[in-house]
Amino acid sequence: MSENKILILDFGGQYNQLIARRVRECGVYSEVHGYEQMELSDIKAFDPKGIIFTGGPQSAYGEGAPSIDDGVFELGVPILGICYGAQLMAYRLGGRIDSAPTSEYGRTEVTIDDKNGILAEADDVNVCWMSHTDYISEPPEGFVITAHTTDCPVAAMEDRSRGFYAVQFHPEVNHTRHGSEFLKRFVLEVCGCEQDWKMDSFARTQIDRIREKVGTDRVLLALSGGVDSSVCAALLSKAIGNQLTCVFVDHGLLRKNEAAQVASIFGEDGQFDLNFVLVDAAQRYYEKLTGASEPEAKRKIIGEEFIRVFEKTAKQIGRHEYLAQGTIYPDVIESGLGKSAVIKSHHNVGGLPDHVDFREILEPLRMLFKDEVRQLGRELGLPEELVSRQPFPGPGLAVRIIGEVTEEKVHVVQEADAIYREEIAKAGLAGSISQYFAALTNMQTVGVMGDFRTYDYAIVLRAVQTSDFMTAEASEIPWDVLQRVMTRIVNEVDHVNRVLYDLTSKPPGTVEME
Repeated sequence: MSENKILILDFGGQYNQLIARRVRECGVYSEVHGYEQMELSDIKAFDPKGIIFTGGPQSAYGEGAPSIDDGVFELGVPILGICYGAQLMAYRLGGRIDSAPTSEYGRTEVTIDDKNGILAEADDVNVCWMSHTDYISEPPEGFVITAHTTDCPVAAMEDRSRGFYAVQFHPEVNHTRHGSEFLKRFVLEVCGCEQDWKMDSFARTQIDRIREKVGTDRVLLALSGGVDSSVCAALLSKAIGNQLTCVFVDHGLLRKNEAAQVASIFGEDGQFDLNFVLVDAAQRYYEKLTGASEPEAKRKIIGEEFIRVFEKTAKQIGRHEYLAQGTIYPDVIESGLGKSAVIKSHHNVGGLPDHVDFREILEPLRMLFKDEVRQLGRELGLPEELVSRQPFPGPGLAVRIIGEVTEEKVHVVQEADAIYREEIAKAGLAGSISQYFAALTNMQTVGVMGDFRTYDYAIVLRAVQTSDFMTAEASEIPWDVLQRVMTRIVNEVDHVNRVLYDLTSKPPGTVEME
């Protein structure tokens, strides 16, 4: 992607994505690779301007612990170790690691002893995020201790002559005050990186690469209407025009008017040069989902049915040499890097199924984070309402309907969700809430409407604040706004007589209902 890049070696840390995102926010390209996937020769071939060791759950001195070829310390490349990465650096360079008498988790006050290195912007006592049971009890020769806590004698250390830096805390998380500045100082000043990672240059480069690779062949893309597949479609259209065919399967589980919006952007009267095929499969999906109430069962039915519909359509429209997917970098990372823990599997990671007849798969967004994908969409001219569209689950409203999915229930949640979105927008809150939606519970309650007793469904309103969707807090929506939403839903949406607001954070809950 760039000759000006940072290599992030993953030792099983839970925040590896955040590290890569923070580096890219500095305007510098970065990639995450599992430590066991990168031999010393691979690291040399990658030719990074700097290397970051991530955290991890093991002990650096333990048998079979994740490690690295000592030759990496002889490359003359600056290295930053974070948490386990700091302990690994200390251990491999001759320091001492011990089990900490007192483990540190969460918010921790760190006393800064030396601000001449990457901690220049730190407060004298800086609030940081810790998560460790081992600690560096003795730093290696040549290192200066730059920070400590009451229970951790080496909260940070530096050997500036060799370009080695280590922090026991996590600078990549928002909970660490000035953490982004620490990383920025390492990347820009210590590593000497130029800020040349920009979406306009990425778009130009990718368009040229796609044209060169595809030539006169044809490409088929499954267009969901979400941000990722839409940006992928726009990029491919700019590169190869009507050599691209987009198949949009309307499974009847989208938000209100969403299918029509996708068709207006990419269809015959839209702004992009491509072939657009709309498949109305809503009734087929409703029939297949009859009787299914367990979340994973619904997901499996929807996923398998999509494959069947897509395969049938692909055969009807004729051979295409390439299959394109809107895979993005978090999909790749979450699906596992070597021995790293799999957070969740993604259907679009792992290559082509054996039975699919394409020469190759194209994933032009594979190395981009979500915010970068959105910016690329703006560069390509996609409308802001699509580019800024909030995350939407692959199974659609099926996982925002608790229990069995029916056409009637889909209509109920579509109407309630549309009212909720409209009132949030009217109140000027849309841009300040990370994600919000209405869901339909499987609970019916007694109510009174007019002079009649009712026994109808309860709608749940969900709204969260988050920077990374790894953790989230319920948004504090003004009471008068919630009152208006409630009043409109119970009056305008059939079969609803109660509206609830979900206060649950993540963890222990999740953002979605199922």
